[in-house]
Amino acid sequence: MKASQKILSLVAGMFALGGTALHAEPVHPDEVVYEDWLVTESLSGEPGDAERGYEVYTSRSQGNCIACHSITALLEDVQWHGTVGPSLDGVGARWEEADLRGIVANAKNLYPDTIMPAFYKSSGFIRPGQRFTMQPAEEPLEPILSAQQIEDVVAYLLTLTEYPE
Repeated sequence: MKASQKILSLVAGMFALGGTALHAEPVHPDEVVYEDWLVTESLSGEPGDAERGYEVYTSRSQGNCIACHSITALLEDVQWHGTVGPSLDGVGARWEEADLRGIVANAKNLYPDTIMPAFYKSSGFIRPGQRFTMQPAEEPLEPILSAQQIEDVVAYLLTLTEYPE
């Protein structure tokens, strides 16, 4: 084998190894490593997409974050902003990625008395219900959002660096 073929083979092997590392399995909700409330590692192994995060944030059938948190820039486009949680204007300038990931995954680690649901949790609940039976749900439960949806919402929140005038 010529030297140029060896180099080409080595480079192709490096790309193949890199490709598998980029597509890691998502972290299971029970295996998320919290440092206080921070989550420094991606939950999905993939970067978040801010456009998809916007969809999760504003969708009533997904994250429904808009039901509790308002964003001034969205007031004309999205109806029914909630005021239960704080406004998220400028949140991307106030918090780091690891902070936001930890808060979205399980805000109770930072704010124990919050009514914000843990969006990436599957066990250890206090009172989840089994549909309309009035019986406690059997664990593990599916998390509200997937690991990638958490990453997408965090990517969207990081774009919110401006405060309204």
